Amino acid sequence: MNILTKEIIKDLQSKEGSPCISLYMPTHRSHPENLQDPIRFQNLTKELKASLLKKFSAIEVNTLIEPYEALSANSEFWNHTYEGIAIFSSNHLFMEFNLQVPVQEMVISADSFHTKPVRDYLQSMDRYHILGLSNEEARLFEGNRHSLSEIELPADFPKKITEALGEELTEKHTTVASYGGVGSQSSSMHHGHGAKKDEVDTDAEKFFRVIANNVHETYSKPAALPLILAALPEHHNLFRKVNKNPFLIESGITVNPSSVPPEKLKDLAWEVFEPEYIARIKKMTGKYESAKANDLGSDSIDKVARAAKDGRVDTVFLETDLIIPGKLSINGKGNIKKGNMDNPDVDDVLDDIAELVAQMGGEVVMLPKEKMPSQTGLAAIFRF
Repeated sequence: MNILTKEIIKDLQSKEGSPCISLYMPTHRSHPENLQDPIRFQNLTKELKASLLKKFSAIEVNTLIEPYEALSANSEFWNHTYEGIAIFSSNHLFMEFNLQVPVQEMVISADSFHTKPVRDYLQSMDRYHILGLSNEEARLFEGNRHSLSEIELPADFPKKITEALGEELTEKHTTVASYGGVGSQSSSMHHGHGAKKDEVDTDAEKFFRVIANNVHETYSKPAALPLILAALPEHHNLFRKVNKNPFLIESGITVNPSSVPPEKLKDLAWEVFEPEYIARIKKMTGKYESAKANDLGSDSIDKVARAAKDGRVDTVFLETDLIIPGKLSINGKGNIKKGNMDNPDVDDVLDDIAELVAQMGGEVVMLPKEKMPSQTGLAAIFRF
């Protein structure tokens, strides 16, 4: 399974020429719900084949469909899905991605890839990381308002204190006895005098510094996601003392993450992060309202399309689940030609605008309908 990144979206944007096939489908993590997923995928594959046959020969279509049929029969793939999948393919490309959020079911063949849903997935303002921390071990999660998944840390990530400190670990640290087992909210109990506890606390400080640096460089910096700390109260203070990760938010979860199930951890995280999420949206949409009042913003699709073509869009807000069938004439005046999605030459106009804005150095922000500052499906802030 490939790992979806912003760089991959940029690479997909650079590929043009029919057919560029984009398939999205909601999936399930567990049995028996996931038994229906291959069947739904087969139905989408049939729908795709019927669309392609309107433009390409049977031989060409069979070649394009072959990897989809192979994936349909791959039980290993279907036993390890999350909440959704995205697949991009063309004559010389076939890439599949697991998504941690549900997606609207669709299959589109056009002269460019339909990337709006994965752009939303990567840029969505409700995504976050959770660092689950004790004085012995670190875990990392990625979540949003809908779901939470633990990230499998690579072998070279120093997730345990013994891996992080190695020979620097004080000898007396090994005399610390951990009580309570899995699910306990008590921290390690220290035997002996104060000096021994001081050595253990020094080890924890060194460990937290290593974890803070590694999470920042390996995950926070590339993904640019807010980081929520989940740890016992005494570990919050120590971690923040050594942390230099600017993505760590001020509020945190004051429990041992191993003491609560994932669903509860997700709820606790959203309690912490929802105010941050609302504040970020209000700040950005407030800039749009101010720009529109000064004739530097618009929610007219035609006007925004022309501005995008001229490179004048600084920020565009797009409604996540809305699709407007048509084709944006990039070589013309940015005008829009309406069409039907079952036509292999027709894409989503909003997706075309998103790609053009991104190519011109603008920012694309995906928002759910209820958070949009307009009723047309898009809103833009102009550079001039």
